[in-house]
Amino acid sequence: ETIKYLKFSGRDKNTISLVESYAKEQNLWSNNDLIFSDTLKLNLSSIVSTISGPKRPQDKVLLSESAEAFKKVFKQNTGRSKYTEEKIEKENFKLNDGDIVIAAITSCTNTSNPNVLIGAGLLAKKAIEKGLTVKPWVKTSLAPGSQVVTDYLEKANLNKYLDQLGFNLVGYGCTTCIGNSGPLKQNISNAIKKGELYAVSVLSGNRNFEGRINPDVKASYLASPPLVVAYAIAGSMTFDLYKDPLGKDQKGKDIFLKDIWPTNKEIEDLINSSISADMFIKRYSKISVGPKEWSDIKIKDSSNYEWRDESTYVKKPPFFENMSEKPEGFKEIKNARPLLILGDTVTTDHISPAGTIQKESPTGEYFMKHQIQQKDFNSYGARRGNHEVMMRGAFGNIRIRNEMVKEKEGGYTKIYPEGKIESVYDAAMEYKKRKEDLVVIAGKEYGTGSSRDWAAKGTKLLGIKAVIAESFERIHRSNLVGMGILPLQFKEGFDRKKLNLLGSELISILDIEKGIKPGDQVDCEIKFANGSIKKIKLLSRIDTANEIEYYKNGGILQFVLRKMI
Repeated sequence: ETIKYLKFSGRDKNTISLVESYAKEQNLWSNNDLIFSDTLKLNLSSIVSTISGPKRPQDKVLLSESAEAFKKVFKQNTGRSKYTEEKIEKENFKLNDGDIVIAAITSCTNTSNPNVLIGAGLLAKKAIEKGLTVKPWVKTSLAPGSQVVTDYLEKANLNKYLDQLGFNLVGYGCTTCIGNSGPLKQNISNAIKKGELYAVSVLSGNRNFEGRINPDVKASYLASPPLVVAYAIAGSMTFDLYKDPLGKDQKGKDIFLKDIWPTNKEIEDLINSSISADMFIKRYSKISVGPKEWSDIKIKDSSNYEWRDESTYVKKPPFFENMSEKPEGFKEIKNARPLLILGDTVTTDHISPAGTIQKESPTGEYFMKHQIQQKDFNSYGARRGNHEVMMRGAFGNIRIRNEMVKEKEGGYTKIYPEGKIESVYDAAMEYKKRKEDLVVIAGKEYGTGSSRDWAAKGTKLLGIKAVIAESFERIHRSNLVGMGILPLQFKEGFDRKKLNLLGSELISILDIEKGIKPGDQVDCEIKFANGSIKKIKLLSRIDTANEIEYYKNGGILQFVLRKMI
């Protein structure tokens, strides 16, 4: 199948031959004569359709149970059992809790799988022919990862049906999945805010972390492209795609999902008649040329990058400022203030959001000072070349919950000893003026999700010296060490709740300046506001000898630079 796909997508003979030879040498080539010592049997009829949500890719939901599952999630997260209804300004329809306001066929997960994209087009065709349409409150979009997709949709004559349902081409590449969905219509957004509605997005992407897709959306579900189209027609997550009719046809007959779902043969026939290797060869032959705007960019041929102080997209990062010739070694962490106390499953999207930049945020204030209008803010993902933006966005996710500030959601904390509520960034800068170290305290699976380097870089730039958690996601733990931040793990029997940590404490990691080895335990002293002191053991999660060297150098960047000079 791999070789078949390579031929199908226009790869040259040398590449195909190389892949085949490599697969055979690595014993990856299929062999029907092999005898296996163990076998597993699977009843294929037991495989059923699933979606994921409302806030993690691993939150699997059976499609047949999705409506009931949403009702449970809604009640858990809102405390309400009844749905709120809100009128839309200048419209003759109302918006409810659970309504889908974004339905997006996105790029990276599906571009190399024409079956699901052709399937989405066929479903759209059948829906149009039955007289069905998308609900008026749903913002729809199509963003393939390749121009080949639009070529074969056009050749199959399916693009016009997707267009009729509102799945118009918005571009090629990262859009809704990374938070570039764009704003909702103002009257829709106003209704969501006014009624505090639990609005939903459905997308065919691979990430659905909190606050990522759109600031007005509370729950996001990952689904295949055909299901995205179906949910756009349904208009609500309370809709049961197996039992509820999507609408009526021209004769008044109820139409169900099964009535418009394409067969495998219909999909295969269209793939065979609409897709050829020549499409891939044509599109990718000039992939490095780019559009006119790209070719018009004037660049100076130089081995060094010329930093422009006025740029708000790319700035010279401060990671090497005041760097000494020799490694700093282990430095004491004394009387550090907790900047945040977080719960379980804090994702890298919580730590370093990639999506929309809010006007009422430290980053928004930074842009206003630089005379950048809100429409030109772009996203954190687009601004990751500017550390001033990224450090202001650190822990600034609109859905993050700091247990030090239970009355507010988002990137807020309390400055102690005053107890004053500030943004995380402003608090960190105040502590920096006071020359006070900072720590973050968290629950289980800290740093789960995307392996986002800025989640560690932003943590570093805020002045955080250590993260103390019940457990770490593997890659983020490594990234923390790579930025010179000490990951420490609570030993069994201790956590933030059992220690009754409030954020007013002073935390010291004792004798760390003497050095540590992989797997060492360290002594932690906690001074409470009432004057009491408690000492506990923490496990150092610097796990390898190489990581010890990175940490002693202040991070892997400094380690590499010192090696070079």
